[in-house]
Amino acid sequence: MSTPWTIAAAAAALRSGETTSEALVSSMLTAADTLDPTLGVYLARFDEQALEAARRADAELAAGHDRGPLHGIPVGVKDILATDEGPTTCQSLVLPPSWGDQGDGPVLQRLRAAGAVILGKLTTMEFAVGRPDRSKPFPLPRNPWNPERWTGGSSSGSGNGVAAGLMLGALGTDTGGSIRVPSAYCGITGLKPTHGLVPKSGCFPLGYTYDHLGPMCRSAWDCAAMLTVMAGADPTDRTSVPSAPIDYVAAIEANGGSLAGVRIGVLVNDSIRDHTAAWTWQAMRDALEVLRAAGAETVEVEAPLYDELHVATFLGLQAEAFSYHRNWLATRWEDYGRPTRLTLALGALISGGDLAQCERVRQAGREQIHAMMEREQLTVLVSPTMGYGATHHSGAPRQTISARAMHCPVWNGTGFPALALPMGLDPDGLPLSLQIIARPFEDATALTVGHAYQQRTDWHLAKAPLHA
Repeated sequence: MSTPWTIAAAAAALRSGETTSEALVSSMLTAADTLDPTLGVYLARFDEQALEAARRADAELAAGHDRGPLHGIPVGVKDILATDEGPTTCQSLVLPPSWGDQGDGPVLQRLRAAGAVILGKLTTMEFAVGRPDRSKPFPLPRNPWNPERWTGGSSSGSGNGVAAGLMLGALGTDTGGSIRVPSAYCGITGLKPTHGLVPKSGCFPLGYTYDHLGPMCRSAWDCAAMLTVMAGADPTDRTSVPSAPIDYVAAIEANGGSLAGVRIGVLVNDSIRDHTAAWTWQAMRDALEVLRAAGAETVEVEAPLYDELHVATFLGLQAEAFSYHRNWLATRWEDYGRPTRLTLALGALISGGDLAQCERVRQAGREQIHAMMEREQLTVLVSPTMGYGATHHSGAPRQTISARAMHCPVWNGTGFPALALPMGLDPDGLPLSLQIIARPFEDATALTVGHAYQQRTDWHLAKAPLHA
């Protein structure tokens, strides 16, 4: 059989005997030999360890020991998370090699316990910020839909690795959009969970109160399978929030794909409309028709304090990032990539009063958006994830690279869960993405709406020109 394209399909094939974990891993490593020199997915590969883990997974299944949907599934890890295999670089010359000696954090431990096979460490923007610097000795991540286009960041290798079929799932992180932007640009599905749902221990911080770990896969079902394993508080992360365990796969399958009773608020704030292409709006209108056909009701709404939250998120995360890097910036300036050091240094211009005001805006925004959803009886909110398709490496029209064309940061500032999923192609044949936002700790609701959409469409199964 051909290599399965989703976790769900691979899990079924493993249990029917149509394939083995070792065969899956081998085929994906072979594909990486061919595609990775062009796409820049990996910083480090763990071929021997992965094949050994795959053989163990096969032996366990043969013996009747089934660890669940992720058993034997090949996944990649963004290289700002420490792993037992090492190394961890954050794609930087600055990070001391000893930082990664801590080994697996709780999320990696949980994935391995669920039977996932770790293939290697994936490219990122340096310290998960900025853009690639070609003068540094690291791969330039390229988009499998068009190698002249960017993958988006900062979870770049997670985005193009899944899109190219070099892995079935990946760990990403999201501080201002870093799961959802590459998911949008590369045509896959990515979830920024509720802040505090997934522990961040073992992940190098960018903005500690904005950072999120989340899954990046082909489908909402696949993201649900990964989130079921990843979610849950851990004492090593003081921002993680105790919550009852949820089987997210069972939750999204419970209604049989019906969205009856679901009321969707379509965000029409001027700053979203003004920084979104006409074809992106049309793709979203088409997506809304699909959701309505599934039983949902839609209504146009404006999110309160949207522009203020957008600004507060960028300022706040820059201040937090600078606090982590200020000493290295003073002593290792040239070792940072130019885009990274300039972005981080801007945090020095943000005062304590500015940061306090950012926190006030965040709290007011959380309260007012939640109140608006209650008042309008909204189940979820939707918007485009990005206003435009993937930009050129060599530059792009100003409107396509404006921070305002990223419709992601507000949900880092508020901590609401947000799911990005494919909804069509732009005139250049590049993916467009729908964003589904739910109330805090209602991640299952966002995934349910996304799953219902993907049961009726196949954009998430579209194969990029460069794929395994």
